[in-house]
Amino acid sequence: MTRPDRAAFYSEDPFVVGAQIPLSESDASHVAVLRLGVGERVGLRDGAGHIASGTLVRLGRRNALVEVDEVSEVAPPAAIHLLVPVADRDRMLWLAEKAAELNVASWRPVLWQRSRSVSPRGDGPTFRNKVRARMTSALLQSRSAWLPEIFPEATPDRAVAASPEGSRVALEASGRAFGAVQVAAPMVVAVGPEGGFEAEELDGLQSAGFVLASIGHSILRFETAAVACVTVARALLQSIVTSDR
Repeated sequence: MTRPDRAAFYSEDPFVVGAQIPLSESDASHVAVLRLGVGERVGLRDGAGHIASGTLVRLGRRNALVEVDEVSEVAPPAAIHLLVPVADRDRMLWLAEKAAELNVASWRPVLWQRSRSVSPRGDGPTFRNKVRARMTSALLQSRSAWLPEIFPEATPDRAVAASPEGSRVALEASGRAFGAVQVAAPMVVAVGPEGGFEAEELDGLQSAGFVLASIGHSILRFETAAVACVTVARALLQSIVTSDR
């Protein structure tokens, strides 16, 4: 975008120069809160790599229209797929925000054995909608272009079977230092539940090509471990891209 936008909004409508994109009722209310008026410039994102910029041409209490005058496309970053534990709802939602900010390619909750005793836990279609809402908000705040693909919760076997081939890492305190693990895109990061993986789960992960890796001596909460690992992985993948240029 060549000109700055005061705010950004999410839309799944096609971005075409000259098109008028309607904002949702909640976004129209947010426009009013921001005290934006007709003629103001705003941004649009669809979470699939498309970014648009345009002008507010109509504004009501429950509706608003943006006329698009610039459109661009952003290539997806190196793919990091996250297997998260089904766990405490609030902590999963916090991690969902950070996953979007860090451009995680996909989010797949896993019902590890120790996930089943968690209450209240984050699962089911209603919770997935909340995850998507949190991710969308994070996408707009970070001015990113890509939303993670959100999958329903799965058993460990199904989650592993659905994961792409590539670098596979499972966070485990007894594993090798994460910095010593060879990384390449696509990358799959498996994060265990509170209390860690059960022995048979670790065996299954290793049989599926996951390398056990540690990111420090401290015992971290699952959401802290996930953010730390993805951050380091993103930096390592970026350094590979830079060195190849």
